[in-house]
Order: sequence, then C-alpha cells, then structure tokens
Amino acid sequence: MVDSLCLIHPTFYVMKQYIENNLPEGWILTTIAEIADLNPPKPPQNAFDPNTIVTFVPMPAVDAELGIISKPVDRPFSQVRKGYTAFREGDVIMAKITPCMENGKAAVVRGLKNSLGFGSTEFHVLRPNGAVLPEYLYHFIRRESFRKAAESEMTGSVGQKRVPAEFLKQSEIPLPPISEQKRIVAKVEGLLTRVNTTKEHLAKVAMILKRFRQAVLAAACSGRLTADWRDNNQRENAEDLILKILNRRRTQLEIRKKDGLGARYKEPLKPAYKLAFEIPDTWCLATIDQLTLLITKGTSPKWQGFNYSDRGIPFIRSQNVLWGNLYLTDMAYLPPIFNDSHENSIIHRGDVLLNLVGASVGRSSIATEAIEGANCNQAVAIIRLVPEGMINKFLMYYFLSPHAQEHIHESKADVARANFNLDDIRPMVGPVPPLAEQDEIVRRVDAMFKLAEAVEKRVAAATARAEKLTQAVLAKAFRGELVPTEAELARRLKHRREPQIRKEQ
Repeated sequence: MVDSLCLIHPTFYVMKQYIENNLPEGWILTTIAEIADLNPPKPPQNAFDPNTIVTFVPMPAVDAELGIISKPVDRPFSQVRKGYTAFREGDVIMAKITPCMENGKAAVVRGLKNSLGFGSTEFHVLRPNGAVLPEYLYHFIRRESFRKAAESEMTGSVGQKRVPAEFLKQSEIPLPPISEQKRIVAKVEGLLTRVNTTKEHLAKVAMILKRFRQAVLAAACSGRLTADWRDNNQRENAEDLILKILNRRRTQLEIRKKDGLGARYKEPLKPAYKLAFEIPDTWCLATIDQLTLLITKGTSPKWQGFNYSDRGIPFIRSQNVLWGNLYLTDMAYLPPIFNDSHENSIIHRGDVLLNLVGASVGRSSIATEAIEGANCNQAVAIIRLVPEGMINKFLMYYFLSPHAQEHIHESKADVARANFNLDDIRPMVGPVPPLAEQDEIVRRVDAMFKLAEAVEKRVAAATARAEKLTQAVLAKAFRGELVPTEAELARRLKHRREPQIRKEQ
C-alpha cells in the first residue's frame, strides 16, 4: 500500500524509507499478502461427511477484548457449507464491517470441531503461510493505528461500510524471525494478561458501586439510613405533613380551576397496597397522586407539525434524563411558539422527571434552572409536587430505589417498546418521612453518592490508562522494543563465551 502511495506524493516515499531504515536488526518489511493467504477457498463439498460436526462462529461469538471465540456453536457440515465464511485451525479472523471492525472483533481460531469452522460472511480470513505466527499477525491487526487505517479505507454506504480485501493484502508488516516472533508473542500476551486482569478488577469495582448505590437507596427509603438520626432528634410524625400537603393541594388546584387553568377538583387516589418493606412508625404512606399538583407528559413535535431547530426552547427527551442527573450535551430545540400551544408540559425548575418508555424507563432526575421553561416529549413524565410538601429529591431517590424500580418494571406495558403510563404513576405508593428527616436523608444520600462518584472517576481514569497501556505494549512490540532481537541475543551469547574461549587458548 505504501508503494502505491509513494507514486502519489513523495512524502510517503520518505515515510517508507524511514520505516525500512529503522527496522530492528534481522527484521524485514513485508506485506500481509506475502505472509498469509487472504480469504482462502472453502473445502470442497465432498471433503466431509454432511453430518460431520464443525464449529460455527457468529459475529457475537468473537470476544473483541480477549481475541478468542468465546461462544461457538456446533453445527453439521451440511448446514453451513454454503453461505458462510470457512476457516480452519490456526487462521486469524477479522471483522470487516462497521462497527465490528473498529471495535476490534478479531481472533486466532483455535479449538475447532474437526479443525474446521464456518462463520459470518462479514469476516476476513487470514491464513498464515508459515512465515508468521497466527498470534503475531493477530496482535498486529489488533493495533489501534491499524484499525484506524482500515477505517479510512472502508467502502460502501453508511452503516454497511467494509474493509476491502485489497487493503489487507497491501498492508505492510514488520516481520522478525519466527523464534523472535515467539518471544514477542509470549511477552505481549503475558503483559496483556496482567492488563486484562486489572481491567476485570476495575469492572468489578463499577458493579460494586452500582450495588452500593442501590443499597444506599434501599436503606434511605426504608428508614434504616437515618435510624440513628431519629434516636437523637425530636420525633415528628408524617401524618401532619400529609394533611398539610392534601390541604395545600386542594387549595391550589381549586385556584387553578377558578382561573380557568385546570379541570374540576378531583380527590386524589389513596394507597391501595402496602410496601414490601417496613417503615418507621413516624412515617406514612401516600400515593404520588396525593403528593402532586401535576402529573403529565409532553408530545411528539412531529405530530404537531414542528421540526427541531438549532436554537429556541430546550426539548427534553428520554436520553436527557439519566440516573439522578440530566444529560444536556445532546439537546434538541423547538421554536418558542411550541410552548404557546403546549403550556401543560412546560417544565418548571424543581419538577421531578421520570422516563416512561423503552430501555430507559424508570430513570429519574430533577429539572434544573438550565431547563426552566423547556418542554418535553411523550417519553418523559413531569411530576410537580405540592409546595412545602415532599422534597423533590427524596421522591427522585425513591423512584431510583430498588423497590420502586421493581414496581415500575412490573407495571410497564408489554408492548413493542415497554412503557410506564401516567395512570401507573398516580396510584404508586411511596414512603413519606417527616420533612426534617427527608432533608437529612437527602443530605446523607448526596454525600454517599458524591463519594461513589469520586471513586467512579478514579476507576474510569484507571480504565482509560489500562486501555492506553494495551496499545503502548503493542506499539513497542512492533517496533522491536519489547524483547531483545535475535542479533542482540547472538551478541550477548558471543560476549559470554569470549572469556571461556580466551581461557581455553
């Protein structure tokens, strides 16, 4: 490939000369086509009995992290001999389609039934011809720089782009002697095993933090988190708070009706079931309906003839509502006139937002000043609490707690896109602590989550360093800096023998 580029621009000729002049002693610069057969032909149909069991490898079976086939399937030869890519023991397979190629889907083929395998037609097959070890070739194509070069050469339409075979054939590879390749592979795999072990431990920390958050929320919403606080503070009863909330709710909704802004006052739904866990005797149960002035959702702007614009009012979608916070980087906007006809779904600062649809159902956050006056679509519920009643963050934390999440996912409609309806929110029962205790619960949960977030950031930074370390190891390997060259070993051996030779003379 570099040869063809040299004809286009002299810079590439200089690059090629630099690479060749800086190869480690005893290495050569060659092409993949010279050391491996690319996409070799399938075995003849009569080469195996139709009932012979062979290994079938769909794309998901390739572990991009470890470079192995982790979930192969056994199939008879007759089922896979047509319409699939064939490979055999010791081949290297590499995904050619986006995004699998960019994600590093490649592996050395080992452990095939009857030494024969078939798989997705989206694999390129590289069969070493004896000049290169399969593992050496695999680690070469695993490098990020190689994948980026392959990505730049992809052809085809968006979503269906593929790496052409010609790119692989012409790709140049620095090649040491086989004995040195063995030492390089052993060193690389030893180091990467340690890196992967570190990454596995870091991934476990992420799961531990997730369980920690769930445990904190479970304790917070059952009263266990503030048991010591109740022992040391005046014991209020939430019954008085509930009565105040209901009175304020009636007053405000009747005022809205009088002003022509709402429907006729309707008594809120009362709790129809008990929670699956015990709560302190100073707490009460209430429905979300009893605690709120408004439970509503937005609509699709397209249904109303509106298109997204580059500026205007922020338009909140389910991807903007995360677990306890908002993601405002990927924002949509609508013309301000949209709010004129959709006043009921205008978001106020302090509203509790809850995702209703799809994979993100149950995620909840608080509307901040940044989205004051925004609107939302039908996938996001707006829950507006009665003022001076329940603390909005306590309700958000309850929505995110294991009990509430279980209730939400059990109640969601089983349709093409699972959804939780407004009519599911209103009768939902939750715990109501006294106001002072709510405040203490929120303070403690915030502090614990802040600690977890700090650990999470450190884990993310360590994971990023581990990812870079993988590529650093591979870069050093193919520059000849990871193990001594054969020539260097020969000189060392000669140096050790010289005193003995002089002594014998």
